[in-house]
Amino acid sequence: MITRKTMTCALVVFVAAAALTGCADASNATPRQTTFPFSGRTLDVRAHETPTDLVAADRKDIKVTLWFDVKGTNPSSSWSLDGKTLDLRADCSGWADCSARFRVEVPREVKVLRDGRKTDLRGTPSAGTDAK
Repeated sequence: MITRKTMTCALVVFVAAAALTGCADASNATPRQTTFPFSGRTLDVRAHETPTDLVAADRKDIKVTLWFDVKGTNPSSSWSLDGKTLDLRADCSGWADCSARFRVEVPREVKVLRDGRKTDLRGTPSAGTDAK
């Protein structure tokens, strides 16, 4: 049976956690960008459930933009290209709230997969400065 003391302690922890973390919002984050040289014909994008826009663009390389906002501690983000696999990660752990969004611009002639499956490319290259 849950006691009144246990309920009170749980409520205090919940309120403290909510006050500590706030609400993260990737659309308010400062974008970070990187590019990768790429000469392949197929790219498999693995974003680990982070929202990711895939865009065909007039370019020879792959351009990745990340918007990442964290309220709390232990943020972690990475991007790497190994052969034909682009691995994108953005998350946080512990008492934290994080919000992330990637945008990947690829050469128009490249076939793009999302987690090994066919996907459609969306967006326009000129929208690369906006996380919305």
